[in-house]
Amino acid sequence: MSEPTVWRKENGVSTPATPSMAVYSEAMNKFTKAATTFMDHVHLLNEARDAFQMAMTASASLRNSLDSGDQALRSLMTQMEQVVNTHLEDVPLEKRKPEAPKAEALKVEAIRTNRDSTVPGGKYLP
Repeated sequence: MSEPTVWRKENGVSTPATPSMAVYSEAMNKFTKAATTFMDHVHLLNEARDAFQMAMTASASLRNSLDSGDQALRSLMTQMEQVVNTHLEDVPLEKRKPEAPKAEALKVEAIRTNRDSTVPGGKYLP
């Protein structure tokens, strides 16, 4: 922030007043104080820059590692899907297992939902 300019009127015309020694001294003291404070903390700028660079390097490395892992997982999943599809194509339709009856699955689910730990006949469900 700069100090406001002092104006003085001479013959009806405004002209800037000559700065006094007090204004000069005050400005020099402010500058010296601000510059000294800045210099006391300038090392923090270097530390911040170094820490930022380390974080960016670690982030890039982590991102590359995660991307590689994702690619490996996708590849494995594709291979598994191919094996399953190939296996299902090789098994004749009449030899495939029928799906589990849904009514029985719903009954077990209903028992577990109701927190009933036994079914008729005394069998214990965890």
